[in-house]
Amino acid sequence: METKRFTKNDNGFLCANCGKEVLPLKKTSRNHCPFCLCSLHLDVNPGDRANDCGGIMDAIGCLPDPKKGYIVIHKCRKCGEVRRNKAAYGVDVQPDDLKKLIALTAGAI
Repeated sequence: METKRFTKNDNGFLCANCGKEVLPLKKTSRNHCPFCLCSLHLDVNPGDRANDCGGIMDAIGCLPDPKKGYIVIHKCRKCGEVRRNKAAYGVDVQPDDLKKLIALTAGAI
């Protein structure tokens, strides 16, 4: 039996890093804060919440992708795992901070 690699999990949350309220996207799942770009290390596969690490993941880089827009690279403060996630830029609800995405792409953060 094939395991699903994506589970829709579009809940709002309070950012564990900056404390701001993050609203659901409504169209897809959001896993990081649009203000500071930090995430929590909760997933094994996107949206499954099956990882018990729970560490804060800092945005350490960003890659432009011609099909997906920006891909944010996160690194967990607790265990060091590196993960990639599509940025939520160009969405109607709390888009990711474009200046921070560009700065990460240029390696300025």
